[in-house]
Order: sequence, then C-alpha cells, then structure tokens
Amino acid sequence: MKRRIKTGIFISGALSAALLSGCGAGNQVVDYGKTQEEPVTITFFGNKYETENVIVIEEIITGFMKENPDVRVSYESLKGTEYYDALSKRMEAGKGDDIFMVNHDAVLELRDKGQLADLSAVSTLSNYTESMLSQMEDDGEIYWLPTTVSVFGLYCNMDLLKEHKQKIPENLGEWEDTCGYFLSRGITPVIANNDISLKTLAIGRGFYDVYQEKRQAEVFERLNSGQEPVSRYLEPGFSLAEELITKGYVDAGKTLTTMKTSDDLEEFIKGVSPFLLTGAWAVGRVKGMEPDFTFQVVPYPVLDEGNLVVINADTRLSINADSDYPEEAVRFVEYFTRPENIQKFADQQSSLSPLKNGASSSVDEIAPLISCYQEGRTVIGADGFLELPIWSLTAEVSQKLLSGEPLKAVMDWMDKQGITEGGTP
Repeated sequence: MKRRIKTGIFISGALSAALLSGCGAGNQVVDYGKTQEEPVTITFFGNKYETENVIVIEEIITGFMKENPDVRVSYESLKGTEYYDALSKRMEAGKGDDIFMVNHDAVLELRDKGQLADLSAVSTLSNYTESMLSQMEDDGEIYWLPTTVSVFGLYCNMDLLKEHKQKIPENLGEWEDTCGYFLSRGITPVIANNDISLKTLAIGRGFYDVYQEKRQAEVFERLNSGQEPVSRYLEPGFSLAEELITKGYVDAGKTLTTMKTSDDLEEFIKGVSPFLLTGAWAVGRVKGMEPDFTFQVVPYPVLDEGNLVVINADTRLSINADSDYPEEAVRFVEYFTRPENIQKFADQQSSLSPLKNGASSSVDEIAPLISCYQEGRTVIGADGFLELPIWSLTAEVSQKLLSGEPLKAVMDWMDKQGITEGGTP
C-alpha cells in the first residue's frame, strides 16, 4: 500500500508524527512542500523505508526546498529486494524516477543500458576521498555518488559472553572455540540472515589477501575477462560458511527464512545466542528495541591470525539519463552530498563518511569496527572494479549452501554464472 503525505514548507512535527504512525511493511510515498506557484516536481525513489531513515531524508529534502523554492521533491521507498525489482521494471518501461538509489549490481545493469546520467561535473565530487573516487570512476564517467560507507560486523551479546566466561573472539580459532562451547550447551551460537551474513563473511575471507597486497586491479581484471574463476578466491570463504552450517553453528533452516536487519534483529534481542552477523547500520534499530543486555559490533574474526571488516560504498545516488529535469536533479544530489548532510545521514545509519575529513561515527557500539577500518584491515564487499554482479551472485551461493547443496557443486555453478554475467573466457 502506498501512503502519501502532503504538507507545506514548515514540516517538522506534523510530518514526523505522520511518519511515525504510518510506517508499515509496504512502500511509502512522501510529498515534501508545495508553493503557490506550483514548482517543478522531481521524484526520488529509494530503499530507505524505516521511520528513522525517512526522518533524516525528510530533513535533507526540506532543507533543499528552502534553498530551492522552484523545486518540489517526492520521495517513495520500497523494502529490500522488492525495491530493485521495481527499479528495474520502471526503468525498463521508461517510467524511471528522476533520482534513485542503486547498488553495485544495479549500476552494472543500468549503465550497460545507457540509463544512468554522467555525474562527473557534480560540484561535490571534490569532497570525496581518493579511494571513493576510484570506486566511482568508470572509464572517465561517474554514474553514482555514495552517501555512506557501510560496515558489516559481528554483533556480540556482551552479557551472555560474560555469563559464560567467554570473550570477544579476535581470530578464527577463538571464534570456533567459542561457537563450539555454546553449541555444547544447546545454544545455536550464530544468528544469520538469508542475504548479507554469509556472503560478506566469504567475500572478506576470500579477498582479504588480495586487498592487503593491493592486487585488486590485476585480480579483478582477470575475473572480469574470465581468465580466472571467481571460486579461486571465494571458495575459502564459502568453505568457512559451509563449515558454520554443517557444524550447527548456524541454523540453516531458520536462516533461509530470516530477513536481513529485521528478523535477525528480533532473534538477537531475545538474548539467547551470543553472535549475529549483519550490517552495523542496524545498531540504532537494535538499541531502539531495548534489549536487556549490552552489545558491541566487532570485526569479523575469520582470519587465522586476526580479523577484518567488510565495507561498501553505500546508499548510492544516481540520476536517470532520461530525466525531464536533469538540472534540478543535479542540484538535489549536490545538496544531499554536502558534508553536513552526509555526516547527518551516516551518523543516523551507524556508518562512516565517504568524504575527506569525515568525522568518525559517535556510536560507541561500533568503535571496534572503526579502529579496524582505520588500520586498513578492510575488504570492499562490492568493488567498483569488479564487473560481476557479485552482490546478488554471492547471496544465491549462500542460499544454496543453506539448502544443503555441496560446496563443489555450488562453486561450479557460481563460476558458470560469473562467465555468463560478467567476463568471457
């Protein structure tokens, strides 16, 4: 069901109350602002639907319209995979919105169809770090601008660990020992979801050495051209994922139906399991659910001698190449990506800033992730240099393993998909 809220330029309390009472599982449409002269309306489509996210987006949109009274912005949101299905169908039908959120795989699809506008002249580009710019640049053009750097981590129930005289694991051996301890006492140690949990773990372990040795460009070029199979790098990571499943550290049947940053959070706050694998941006939601225990989000303990964090340039904004209002759309993207708005948006999502001199998150629970990130123990989950739909491909691999398919067969399937959808041998 769609819900549309109309209001004047002075939004604040009334709109926030409407949002708080009207956030459901369906999609949500919000019209912001209307002047007597009926300004141009641009449409903004995104997958940020949670009340707390929409409130921040509302604040940014309101600020933009105060500076640009000739433009009105209508924001519509859909949840999860439904969003990307709808985005693809709208663009295919020629009914795409002026501005929309994209991920790595959507960029590949829409770029190849010529449906993304070049944003290389956007004025705020100079604020981005060199590493972010290298991710964004695509043969001299830029098709998206990130608003956050999301981080994936291991949520730890600190009270439960203390009760059982266990500590936060800092490497794979320690994590396996702790998982074995809890399993021996009838407790499934790791909560996971059917999308991002196991794939980010596998990507992190699989590509870690490549990033540490700064061989991404050469390795991804070979993967893009089909000279090497993807499994050469990801099999060690998915072998670990399979081990978590077969040893019972992850409940495979339950995980197959567990939705990310929703069902998994509900399970975690019950306080029964010590660990949860998911995105750090859900910290605010977990705190809002008022668990009766303290928790921290720490780096993935998946290395023989240490840990790592998986990151993504996230909440990416793109402009429709066929927008009727390209100048107004660019103005909005420039406003959204100003440093003060990026910081506001990143803080709300317990994420990091993609900008130079971006302030570290003030969220205490993710402090261990920030130190790991600053020390360079990072892997990019969906690297811009990789011309494969890695995000959706690895999610399917995870689901196949959870369904009981053997690792070798799943790796063979993944390699065939990589050749079909990416490089050619």
